[in-house]
Amino acid sequence: MRSLVIGASGGIGAALLAAAAGQGEAVGLSRSADGLDLTDEASVARLLGGLEGPFDRVIVATGALHGGQGPEKTLRALESPAMAAQFALNAIGPALVLKHALRFMPRDRPARFAALSARVGSIGDNGLGGWYSYRAAKAALNQLVHTAAIEIARSHPQSVVVCLHPGTVATRFTADYPDRSKLSPEKAATGLLSVLDGLGPEDSGGFFDVQGKRVPW
Repeated sequence: MRSLVIGASGGIGAALLAAAAGQGEAVGLSRSADGLDLTDEASVARLLGGLEGPFDRVIVATGALHGGQGPEKTLRALESPAMAAQFALNAIGPALVLKHALRFMPRDRPARFAALSARVGSIGDNGLGGWYSYRAAKAALNQLVHTAAIEIARSHPQSVVVCLHPGTVATRFTADYPDRSKLSPEKAATGLLSVLDGLGPEDSGGFFDVQGKRVPW
């Protein structure tokens, strides 16, 4: 089992890399260690172009809740640059990784790609409002992955291409958001890998939480 983890220096990413390494060979890329910039396709192409496949799993564990300001609570707080930055990192970036990582995914056996999304990106589950940019960027990611799964199934019939919701994980990104039910990065990583490995081609294009339950779009 060979795994590639994008965002391997973050709280969840590092835990995913360690868990995957315990099951086989694992390669990690990150901004801090490798200079990977998901908002720059040239950076994505260069760093992924330096790797040799195939990989049985490709997992994108990047993302940010906000870029220097708190999530918007009202329409009055919307700012075009902040919204664009959210889309660049949380939606476009993972899609570019999938574009350039597709060549790593074997066609003759199961191949799995997962991007970490978030339940707040679910339109059907949104009963509170707020968090405009982050919600919209994650919803866009869900659509991009779902659409790509349809295309990839034609050339990779055993593929699983999904979005995963890790839950609220105790990392520095969630330090300002109290939640007694926060998972440790290690527990989240173990759960995410178990869910991903348990999915089949019939699940490709779906959105699942860390317990393997479908999240509504």
